[in-house]
Amino acid sequence: MSAWVLPDHIADVLPSEARHIEELRRDLLDTARGYGYELVMPPLLEHLESLLTGTGEALDLQTFKLVDQLSGRMLGLRADTTQQVARIDAHLLNRRGVTRLCYCGPVLHTRPGRPHATREPLQFGAEIYGHAGLEADVEILHLALDCLDSAKLGAVQIDLSDARIPRAVLADVDASEELLSDVRNALAAKDASGLAALTRHFPAPVREALATLVRLYGDASVLDEAAVALKSFPAVSPALDALRRLAASLPHGNASFDLAELRGYAYYSGARFAMYVPGASDAIVRGGRYDEVGAVFGRNRPAVGFSLDLRELVGVVTPRPLRAAIRAPWSDDAALSHAIGALRADGETVVCVMPGHESEIDEFRCDRELAFKAGSWTVLSL
Repeated sequence: MSAWVLPDHIADVLPSEARHIEELRRDLLDTARGYGYELVMPPLLEHLESLLTGTGEALDLQTFKLVDQLSGRMLGLRADTTQQVARIDAHLLNRRGVTRLCYCGPVLHTRPGRPHATREPLQFGAEIYGHAGLEADVEILHLALDCLDSAKLGAVQIDLSDARIPRAVLADVDASEELLSDVRNALAAKDASGLAALTRHFPAPVREALATLVRLYGDASVLDEAAVALKSFPAVSPALDALRRLAASLPHGNASFDLAELRGYAYYSGARFAMYVPGASDAIVRGGRYDEVGAVFGRNRPAVGFSLDLRELVGVVTPRPLRAAIRAPWSDDAALSHAIGALRADGETVVCVMPGHESEIDEFRCDRELAFKAGSWTVLSL
C-alpha cells in the first residue's frame, strides 16, 4: 500500500470543492451573525471526561482517544461540538442572560455515520442558551431555514417531533432499561408487532398509547389524533401545543410530524426538527431543544440549537460559477505592479502568468487581461 493512501472514509478536499465549502461557510456564518450569534472556536481535542460527560456519553464509540504526552491523561478528538459550546457557555462566558453562539469546524468519527459518509464532517452549528420559552425554538428553526436559503437550496421539507411525547408515555413503566431500550427501538422502527410483543406486560393504557404512536406520522392531523388518543398522559399536551406553534411559524407551512421519532432520545428534551432537501439521502439539518446539555458543567441552562455538515451540504447545492479573474503578464515594471496591486485592493483576482508557462487554474475564469496600451496598463476584455 502506498504511504500516501488516506484512511478509509477520509479524503482530501480539492480546489473546486474547497472553494465551494469555504463560500458556503462564509454565507452560513454571515447568516448566523445577522441574528446576533457570536462565533466561538473550541479546540479539536480535550480531556476525554469533558467530551464524554453527561449527554456526551452517547458519543463514546464515535470518539478517537489518545494519551496526552505532557500530562498522561486521556484526550479525545471531538466527535461533536455541542458539548464544547455548552462548556464555554457554562464556564468561560458565564453570562446571566441569553447567549447566542455559532461555530464551524471539523469533527472526527471513529466510524462513518452511514455508507459513503466521511469520518471528518465539517460541522456548522448555532445554539441559543438561557431562554426556556418557545421563542428560542422558533428563532433557531428560522435561522436553520435561512442558512439553507443562503445556500440557495430549493424546497425544504421539515419534520417536527418532540422527545417529551414518548417519554411521557413510558414515564411510569416499571421495566428494565434493557427492555425499555428495545421498546424505543421498536417504536422508532415502527415495528408494531415487535412492539406489541415487548409490551405485553405493560399497563393497558401504555400499550394502547405506544401502538398509537407507531402510526402518528404525517400532516398536522396527527396532532389532533394524538390529543385524543394520548389525553391520559398530561405531559403530552404542552408538547403538542409547542409543535403546533412551531409549525404555524413556518413561512409555507411545509411541515410533517413523526411523534415516534426517537433519534437522539437521551439527548433531546423537547421539540426537535429535521430538514430534508432533494439529493440528500438523510436529513441535511438536525436540531431541537436539549436543556440538560450544560448540567454536567454545573450550569443547567435552557438550550436549543442545530447543526449540519458542510461537506454533505456542498454535495446537494447547485455548483457556483467560477470567479472572474484578470490575466496579467509577469514583469518587474513598477507601473504594472502598481496596477495589479490596485486591482487586488478593489477585490479583483489577478493571475500573473509566469514566464514561459500558462497558468493552470480550474477555479477562476480569466475573462479579462491587463495589457500595456497607449502608455498605461489597462484592463481589456478577452
